Amino acid sequence: QVLRKSLQKGLVLSTGSFLIYEAHKLICGFAEVHASFKVDEVIEQADYLYGSGETEKLYRLLVQHKNSDDAELLWRLARASRDLAQLSSTSAEEKRKLTYEAFECAKKALEKNESNSAAHKWYGICLSDVGDFEGIKTKIGNAIVIKEHFQRAIELNPKDATTIHLIGIWCYSFAEMPWYQRKIAATLFATPPTSTFQELFSCLDTADPNFYSKNLLFLGKTYLKLNNKKMALLWLSKAKDYPAHTEEDKQV
Repeated sequence: QVLRKSLQKGLVLSTGSFLIYEAHKLICGFAEVHASFKVDEVIEQADYLYGSGETEKLYRLLVQHKNSDDAELLWRLARASRDLAQLSSTSAEEKRKLTYEAFECAKKALEKNESNSAAHKWYGICLSDVGDFEGIKTKIGNAIVIKEHFQRAIELNPKDATTIHLIGIWCYSFAEMPWYQRKIAATLFATPPTSTFQELFSCLDTADPNFYSKNLLFLGKTYLKLNNKKMALLWLSKAKDYPAHTEEDKQV
């Protein structure tokens, strides 16, 4: 009888523990689903603000999630930080701070998901921006790494016109590199990276060359370098008439 009562008591305790355990699992599972839903919600809101050109609002939204482990949130914060740094109203001191902040976010995004195309793209962009503050030697020294990340981004997402354009800009910068920069490149690399203006067209003249104001500008500049003023005028006119939605469009 004592044994029977002990077994019954043990069964009640076991059942209670089991129910508590199951409830805990259910709550944790709900929390995970809720957290996932919240990330998707923030991303959706962020993409809307980006499409609307609301740079400052977008940054304020995403900076709240700077400690996130989600690569999709982190590369978007890197982009938002960089876009805010590019605004003419941003002070020089704040521009520097935001540039390094953008780089750290892009770096973290890449660490969290090496297979994320956008993380590679924004890491390359932000690494190039950091070079503007660390001198021409650092900028040239990072050039190969930058191109490798752009190429990896294209491998992961072959249809991304922006990354193809970025490789075009990379080629342009080496095609028109002045002699003193070539000398620096020669001291940094056994075989310094080079490019030609002819190589640019496979990058700039993408399936949709009109997708981006800066792409139009660089097509015009490339034709100018090749002394084809008729084609240069065509593309520069398109760049001039491009609807200015962003600060960069205005600069173009």
